[in-house]
Amino acid sequence: MASGEVSHANVSAEVAARSAAELPEGTVITNSGRISAARFPGDAPSTPPFSKKELIALDDTLKAASEKALVRFSVYIGDLAGDDLEASARQILAKAPEPAYGTLIAVSPNTRDVVIVSGKEVSSRVNDRVAALGVTAAVSAFRQGNLIDGLIAALRVMSTAAAAN
Repeated sequence: MASGEVSHANVSAEVAARSAAELPEGTVITNSGRISAARFPGDAPSTPPFSKKELIALDDTLKAASEKALVRFSVYIGDLAGDDLEASARQILAKAPEPAYGTLIAVSPNTRDVVIVSGKEVSSRVNDRVAALGVTAAVSAFRQGNLIDGLIAALRVMSTAAAAN
């Protein structure tokens, strides 16, 4: 899961609340709340099938969108478990840094589902209308097979709308 950089007063309490035992070996939570992981020599890369340029563009957009809207935007790409996709997305958001201040865009490419959920502190600004704008912005690129471009478009539209609310 990628996550933007936003600082709130409760970041240190939330980070402190997470146990180091919960994280995989070689993983830490940085001062800003981001999760950073290292690979061991000889381990195969576990990155998604995106180019370095695409991942950098997504990361830059996550950071810019998060700063603009004061919402910690996150992206999840993968299968959403169970029949209740929203509940599955909420479980993923709960694992992100500062979930109360977060919004997750979850994309399940195999089932072609997109779910957007927001934490309680930002749900009035990143509401159903803003989520619908984000999905609408993403759909055109998704149809052309450009997952990263669609996510970037969604993040830009949603952050602009959330900042205006």
